[in-house]
Amino acid sequence: IDEIEALSSIYGEDWCVVDEDEKIYCIKISDCLDHPKWTLCLQVILPPGYPTAEPPIYQLNAPWLRGQDYVELANSLEEIYLQNLGESILYLWVEKIREVLLEKAQSSEPEPDVKKTTEEADEDGGDDFLLEYQPIQEEPIQMLNCLTSASQEGDEELPPIHHGNPITDRRSTFQAHLAPVVTPRQVKRVLEKLYENKKIASATHNIYAYRIYCEDKQTFLQDCEDDGETAAGGRLLHLMQQILNVHNVLVVVSRWYGGILLGPDRFKHINNCARNVLVE
Repeated sequence: IDEIEALSSIYGEDWCVVDEDEKIYCIKISDCLDHPKWTLCLQVILPPGYPTAEPPIYQLNAPWLRGQDYVELANSLEEIYLQNLGESILYLWVEKIREVLLEKAQSSEPEPDVKKTTEEADEDGGDDFLLEYQPIQEEPIQMLNCLTSASQEGDEELPPIHHGNPITDRRSTFQAHLAPVVTPRQVKRVLEKLYENKKIASATHNIYAYRIYCEDKQTFLQDCEDDGETAAGGRLLHLMQQILNVHNVLVVVSRWYGGILLGPDRFKHINNCARNVLVE
């Protein structure tokens, strides 16, 4: 409780209580206050055994945080936890993330592309963009259970990608894409392959979430992305975690906005698309 009060005091409006009873918190971290170039959202769940016996459960959310960048930052947070076993570490985590953002801002790296920040902002009509719906065969479903002990050569292979049945409501269309993955590298490759499709790349939002089971550590590597549709990625990850309990899979839901606001119904369609392709 003392730690939460201190963090709330230190970070002010950037500190957000998502669920007090479940001890879920979120903090927005930037490289600077005035003109932030790099921003990341850290969401943490404090389990009953924290800090003496259990680490925080966390998500790192940022459009640019993928592949090797994610792995390196996650490793840094794990190292801080191991170096401070039994102690409160959230402040150390936040400042480590800020340090990484500062390094990126001071380096020659280009600014992240944040072309989509507002909910239901673009208008892109027409029905000619839909990818062919592909019923999933038995073999790829078996692949969802493969473990992270795959060979390095296997890690580099592009997994099969399946396109779910689209849902259309008031000129907005939603379509889910699924691929079995066992490494962050495969996640990156699948996303790159999907974005090669001009219609997917031009979608108003491409929301995604993935879960990978690390057998050696008996932990999950997971992340999600809203792509401008606030909280949609977290809802998708919750579906995969708590409701369907799936792992070693990436789900991307593309949404093409048709000019009519859908309100909360859009979240229902996003999750239904994802649920359908996962169950199938």
